[in-house]
Amino acid sequence: MPGNAVKEVGRLYRLVFAGDDGRLYDHRTLGATGRTGDRLVELMEEDVVKMPEGASLVLVPGGLAVGISRAGRFSVLEHNPWAGGRAWAVGALLPQGYTRTLLPAYKKVKREKPLPLLGYAAVACRAGELYVAARRTEDPGRWDPAHYNTQDLPARIEEKLKQHPENRILRQLARCSLDYGCFTAQNIFYGRWEGGIPVSPVCNSRCLGCISLQPAECCPSPQERIGFKPAPREIAEIAVPHLESGDGAIVSFGQGCEGEPALAAETIVEAIGQIRAATASGTINMNSNGGHTAGVAVICRAGLDAIRISLISAREDTYRAYCRPYGFSLADVRRSLRAAVAQGVYTSINLLVFPGLTDREEEIEALLELINDTGINLVQLRNLNIDPDFLFPQLPRSGSRTIGIPALIEALQEVPGLAVGSFSRPVR
Repeated sequence: MPGNAVKEVGRLYRLVFAGDDGRLYDHRTLGATGRTGDRLVELMEEDVVKMPEGASLVLVPGGLAVGISRAGRFSVLEHNPWAGGRAWAVGALLPQGYTRTLLPAYKKVKREKPLPLLGYAAVACRAGELYVAARRTEDPGRWDPAHYNTQDLPARIEEKLKQHPENRILRQLARCSLDYGCFTAQNIFYGRWEGGIPVSPVCNSRCLGCISLQPAECCPSPQERIGFKPAPREIAEIAVPHLESGDGAIVSFGQGCEGEPALAAETIVEAIGQIRAATASGTINMNSNGGHTAGVAVICRAGLDAIRISLISAREDTYRAYCRPYGFSLADVRRSLRAAVAQGVYTSINLLVFPGLTDREEEIEALLELINDTGINLVQLRNLNIDPDFLFPQLPRSGSRTIGIPALIEALQEVPGLAVGSFSRPVR
């Protein structure tokens, strides 16, 4: 980067920004900053890791870079001091297995629509190397992008569709694989690991960061929700050969291209019966919001092996403000977790992590109480992709202190018997 030729001055981590010329720069005197909630902070050593393979740099749309001076003052970099034009804020999109610790710091040039639903993380430079605000919370392993979008994928999809030309789920998964690059969809065609099987076109909540259905005035959804109700036969037709592929095979209901799977409980229960009549192999998993407790309970009794219930907060006011549920509350989610544990189902929380929210002391206290009360097995950390300027005005005000995402992770790791990671795990 152009700034590297000059001796590093002042701050340990230097501001990174992009010019109108498409080049990446690091600033000679301004330090790197990030954002947590509505506060700007300097990037410190405990916040960052070297930029991992698979991460990508992107512009923060309409955002000017913000650095910190040697005197400790935050400064908007209006112009590129070396090439003229604007100095645009840069963020990193993290690969699977990395949890973001800070968002990029930026100032919007003008008020526009919310940012796209991407997980922007703060970026910095030190001694000519790039760093990102993240912690590795699980080895990417099977979720390494190198395993996906291979040259033979279209041919695999075509062959699978020829085998089951009437299967509507396969046609949906083909679109998810090629148009959206969904890894769990692609795994169905690769015949390995965790494969997604969407089952429900409807949902009982209107989450602010939903990736399959958004009101027009909000953030554009990156994918489209399925528009049909699959038959149990269509589900079993895909699930049985996938579960028999071995090597920790999983099929999962509750994908990004659908609503709440527990609302399709009758279909799933019948499908599980057909699947288990054909094979005892592999793990049947469901990703759920946990709001329809009766549906969750009957699916667990039918032979579900694992469940992952998404949660942004264990506090009712925060939970309701983000999830905007229809006809259920956080108490129902807690009952669903207990029901799954009581049935011997391997039970996880899919914790939506957002710097400045999830690491508030009051949020952590409530989360640890819920974990201990329900006896869940695993917390999966998932970066919440949403514009902070869209999210925070819709959440209840809080005077609670934040302790940082690294400290949140450490607090979870100290819970006896609790696993902490990023991915669902095979249990058969």
